[in-house]
Amino acid sequence: MTHPILVGIAGGSGSGKTTVAEKIMHETAQPVVFLKQDSYYKNFDGLPIEEKRAINYDHPSAYDNDLLIQHLQCLALGEAVDVPVYNYARYERETWTEHVNPQPVIILEGILVLENADLRSLMDIKLYVDTDADERFIRRLLRDTRERGRSVESVVKQYMEVVRPMHLQFVEPSKRYADLIIPEGGFNLVAIDVIVSKLQHFLNSSG
Repeated sequence: MTHPILVGIAGGSGSGKTTVAEKIMHETAQPVVFLKQDSYYKNFDGLPIEEKRAINYDHPSAYDNDLLIQHLQCLALGEAVDVPVYNYARYERETWTEHVNPQPVIILEGILVLENADLRSLMDIKLYVDTDADERFIRRLLRDTRERGRSVESVVKQYMEVVRPMHLQFVEPSKRYADLIIPEGGFNLVAIDVIVSKLQHFLNSSG
């Protein structure tokens, strides 16, 4: 296999990063590895649940980027990796992992994938999904209450005390590193077409 193409997709929580990734995967006629930075939260197994809840999961220090970078480098060399599976309800990794085989395209999605210089250096295409704060909050509220077992009060508290300030400090400034900023996320069909065309160009050049 030729060197895979790595696409990094950043943006605030609830901005539509996963939708953009899914649209790219649908339009690209290539097998794709889809990795989420959230899978690489550091493992705080053993801490009391109260201490786990108090951790700032929107800060760069919450992620095991060394392991993520190692896995990306392995995939680039054509080697399979065992990706951690994170349990949001328990704030810890599962005891099992997901075995992932290398593919021609790797999509890495996460709020802080463009914040880390070592991660950026591995990317061929860097994207930032730019969505209004009120829309991002509503999406996060619905997701965390429906899918992650959180109460409305805890989601609002976390957003005001952690998510919003971390977005302003780390996430929003990282869009300066993007090759393309995408308003409206996956609904921006013109941007999706441009990305897929560029991705195909990279694949043809490396083939």
